[in-house]
Amino acid sequence: MSAAVDYLAQEKIWFDKLRYDEAERHFYERMNGTSHPAQELGANSILQDIARARENIQKSLAGSAANGTGDQGELVTQIKILELENHSLRQVVEDLRSALSKLECRVSVLEKSPSPAPCTNATSVQLKTTSAPVEEEDDDDDMDLFGSDDEEDAEAERIKEQRLKEYAEKKAKKPTLIAKSSILLDVKPWDDETDMAKLEECVRSVVADGLLWGQSKLVPVGYGIRKLQIQCVVEDNKVGTDLLEEEITKFEDYVQSVDVAAFNKI
Repeated sequence: MSAAVDYLAQEKIWFDKLRYDEAERHFYERMNGTSHPAQELGANSILQDIARARENIQKSLAGSAANGTGDQGELVTQIKILELENHSLRQVVEDLRSALSKLECRVSVLEKSPSPAPCTNATSVQLKTTSAPVEEEDDDDDMDLFGSDDEEDAEAERIKEQRLKEYAEKKAKKPTLIAKSSILLDVKPWDDETDMAKLEECVRSVVADGLLWGQSKLVPVGYGIRKLQIQCVVEDNKVGTDLLEEEITKFEDYVQSVDVAAFNKI
């Protein structure tokens, strides 16, 4: 019996294989149990990343669409503004064309119309027109024995003289424009002892048709000497500066010289 036990003890037989198998099974089950949550956690993180990426993509697409809509609206507004400006410019161009065409029509009419003739020419033209039927009648009736040609010529001559007379009377009634000038004279005395009141009296004593004396004043010259500055209005066809200087310088006791300080047409 003891020999059998010693033999079995020396034999290499695995009597606890079931226990080791059970332990190995538990070990692998434990390993598998701890590995599943880690895999699920990795899968969840990947899914979250994918969802986050999708959300970012959708946001970027929405933002680009909004920006595109805004740019498109601004572009449409600018196009409308340009259309309005183009319409206004077209209206301006049409107005200019219309004004230019009217101006060209007026210029063409003025170029075609004859220049206005004097009244005498108009009278002669009218007389020619009135005498034209007479000439035609003369051509038609060359055998007039009652002197109708002489009567017509006398009538035309009478009408001509009457119209010339009316024109002369009308022209005579028309007021004529009188050319006038305003003259400022500097009348200088001999010295400071000259009586300036008497000098002015002598100057104003010059009288002529078309001469009207105005205001005067004494202007200092130097060394106590003063000159008389006097204004007058003259009619150009009646009184001139030469006449005034000649008449004023006749008063030799008071007047040394006469100068024209200002000369203006009225």
